[in-house]
Amino acid sequence: MPKSGQSEINAATRLCAVLGSPVAHSASPAMHNAAFAALALNWRYLAFEVNPKNLRAAIEGAKAMNFAGLNLTVPHKLLALEMVDELDVSAKVWGAVNTINFQNGRAIGFNTDADGIATSLREDLKIKLRGARVLLLGAGGAGRTAALKLASEGVSELFLANRTFSKILELQNEIAKKFPAVYVGLNYPKDSKAKIDLVLNATSIGLKKNDGLPFDGNQFSQNQARAVYDMIYRPAETRLLAAAKKSGCKTANGLGMLLHQGAKAFEIWTGKSAPLDVMRRALGQNIYGH
Repeated sequence: MPKSGQSEINAATRLCAVLGSPVAHSASPAMHNAAFAALALNWRYLAFEVNPKNLRAAIEGAKAMNFAGLNLTVPHKLLALEMVDELDVSAKVWGAVNTINFQNGRAIGFNTDADGIATSLREDLKIKLRGARVLLLGAGGAGRTAALKLASEGVSELFLANRTFSKILELQNEIAKKFPAVYVGLNYPKDSKAKIDLVLNATSIGLKKNDGLPFDGNQFSQNQARAVYDMIYRPAETRLLAAAKKSGCKTANGLGMLLHQGAKAFEIWTGKSAPLDVMRRALGQNIYGH
C-alpha cells in the first residue's frame, strides 16, 4: 500500500532513482519517498545496483523512460562528467556529478554534494572552516568535491591522503590554480604532534563490518584530531567514529550531508521547496529505527 499522501503507482507516476555499486545501504529512497508523500506528489524513488561499465547505458535508459532525475553514488560521480549532455555550473566548479535532471530529452548534471558537506560540517560539528587544518581521506568523486569546497571556504591547510597518488597530485594542482592561498599537502601531515582541526573520511572504508580504519596508523594518530567526520552513514558509527569518540573527538557521520544534498536534488527535480524536517525524520527512522 502507498504511504499516506501517496497515490497508487500508475502511468503518470514520475520516477527518480539512485545508481551505485554498492547501493543496498542507501537511505535515499526512504528520504525522498517520504518527501514526495508529504507534498502529495505522484512520484517514486528507487535504488539500482549499476556496474560502472553499464553507467552510460543506465543514464540513457532512464532518459529514454522519461525519468525525472537520478542521484549517483560510489563509484559513478566522476564517470558521469563525460556521460551527461550538459553540466550545470555546480558540476563544473566542484568537478563531479551526483544529481542528474532530465529536461526536454537532455541529461543535465549537477553537484549538490559540495553545499551538503559544508552545511553538515557547520551544523553537526559546529566547525569554523576558514583557517582550519584538515586531513581529507580519499580523492574519488566525493573526496574531490569536498577538497575543492573546503579550499573555497578558506581552510588554511589541506592534507590529502589517497591510495592512488596520481589522484591527489592532480587535485593538488587544481586547488593551486583555483585557490592558491590554501596550502595543500600530499599525504599525512609530517608533524605528528600538531593538531588537525578536522579529519574527513571520503573513502568507502567503513561500509563493511570488518573494515579497518581508513588511515595509515603509522603515519597519523587519532589523537591528533579535534573532530572527525565520516561521510558513511550506515553503519551509523563506523570503526573510525568509534575510535575518534574514544579519543575525545567531536564526531559526526554523513547523515547531514545526505539530507542536505538530497534536499537540493529534490528541489532541482520538482521545483518545490524540500520538506527538510520530513526528510530528516525519514532518514532517522530508516538508519536508526527511530
